[in-house]
Amino acid sequence: MSRVLVTGSSDGLGRAAAKSLLDDGHSVVVHSRTSARLAAVQDLLDRGAQAVVGDLGSLDEVRGLVQQANALGRFDAVIHNAGVIGGSSLLSVNVVAPFVLTAEMKRPERLIYLSSSMHYGGRPDLAGVDWSGGQSSRSYSDSKLFVTTLAAAAGRLWPDVSTYAVDPGWVPTRMGGAGASDDLRLGHVTQAWLASGGDIRGAGSTGLYWHHQKLQTPHEAVQDERFQAELLSSLADFTGSMIQGGSK
Repeated sequence: MSRVLVTGSSDGLGRAAAKSLLDDGHSVVVHSRTSARLAAVQDLLDRGAQAVVGDLGSLDEVRGLVQQANALGRFDAVIHNAGVIGGSSLLSVNVVAPFVLTAEMKRPERLIYLSSSMHYGGRPDLAGVDWSGGQSSRSYSDSKLFVTTLAAAAGRLWPDVSTYAVDPGWVPTRMGGAGASDDLRLGHVTQAWLASGGDIRGAGSTGLYWHHQKLQTPHEAVQDERFQAELLSSLADFTGSMIQGGSK
């Protein structure tokens, strides 16, 4: 059985993934933005799940979340599920937080990042990017292109860690909206499957892009090593954290 941290798991796909993993006998750590929001996962806590708390829009709180997670020990998998669709915290939550958690947490066996088909509309251009959110410098599509590229970069630099980007589909969660056309029942399945070790193809299968348990071809910039390096360097300059190559 695996030990899995799921960010943004007080509702939506994160909650569904956490519940599914717990139902299957895995050890789960849920995450919410505030302590008050843990009430939404009290049923999971009552069944043995643990919890960490921190606002992913705040770099200081992300570092606090790293400390909480590392105090619990090393995870088998981390699902970077949390995301927002707009606002001043867009890049902070969707890109900066998963970058810092990846760089600073004890390295797990598997890393899963929530992407979107909208990443195809993203621009592989970091000129003038404002990671702090002080100005609206990038779109949701850009943020999903960046985090998908982060997954590929981590997979290339850390060959001993299986990394995945997952498009869960356009599903009717609070963020997706009532008009979303994809099947909500399938929205969490691929990331929970990957977190529990479902992809057993071994070396060379890491850093890829999935939708409903099938491989897809991502935006061409995702596998561009020059763009990967530019992205990691820009994020390192802003956060002071670094993702460097090499084994654990």
